[in-house]
Amino acid sequence: MTGERAVRAALWLYVLAVFAFILAPIATSFVVSFNVDRFPTLPLGGFSLRWYEDMMGDPTVLPAFRNTIIAGVTVAVISTFLGFTAAYTDYRYRFFGKSVYLALALLPPTIPVIILGLAMLIFLSRVSLFGQLHSVIIAHVVICLPFAMALIRLRLSQMDPSLEAAAWNLGAGEWRTMRGVILPFTMPAILSALFITMAVSFDEYAIAWFVSGFSETLPVRILAMLQGRVSPRINAIGSIVFTISITLVILAQVILLLRLPSRGQTDDG
Repeated sequence: MTGERAVRAALWLYVLAVFAFILAPIATSFVVSFNVDRFPTLPLGGFSLRWYEDMMGDPTVLPAFRNTIIAGVTVAVISTFLGFTAAYTDYRYRFFGKSVYLALALLPPTIPVIILGLAMLIFLSRVSLFGQLHSVIIAHVVICLPFAMALIRLRLSQMDPSLEAAAWNLGAGEWRTMRGVILPFTMPAILSALFITMAVSFDEYAIAWFVSGFSETLPVRILAMLQGRVSPRINAIGSIVFTISITLVILAQVILLLRLPSRGQTDDG
């Protein structure tokens, strides 16, 4: 028993050390964003919202933030819808080439973002869709769709296959079964997919840098600011971006975990 406690304590210490290693730079940037001094110092020279005020007064930041929000919401809706249809097709039908279909559907996240961004740049330039906000939306849908598909397909795999057949036997058509059985069952995964894909779109900068043109998103604007004179406003912007992103991820996890049935409930059902 003592040995098991020692192993458990060592594992907890290891997990805490990993989280501390990952979160320490983010926490430092968040704390320094309230520093009155221009250069990061610990202890702080004084508490101030100066850099947040400067950020709000920057004429390039607010348009980039607006573009990021518009792109994130649009990408989340489109990716989740397409992800649901792709996941349901995989769940419901058997057809020739299904393995190839799944491989292609889940391929984009495995491609290096630089290569994918360059490919999207070439393709969108050829079809005259380059350099606008919709260019970012199209490119981000490509990268976000597999996340939505994976989440929803995981949820569908937990559904009793006989539920659809039972609904059909009771007189429900395919669309009514979709509205009354499939959608309610997959709703936790659908909501989680919305938040996850929005977070991915909100944070992504490499592909957006290739295709956005003058319609910069916030991560692209941060990259442009880093290429010039380093400003403490970057810490303020980064803190806001991190807060929004982590909130979306936490919401996705909470919704998915709270709405998933326990094993005991599933067996009883």
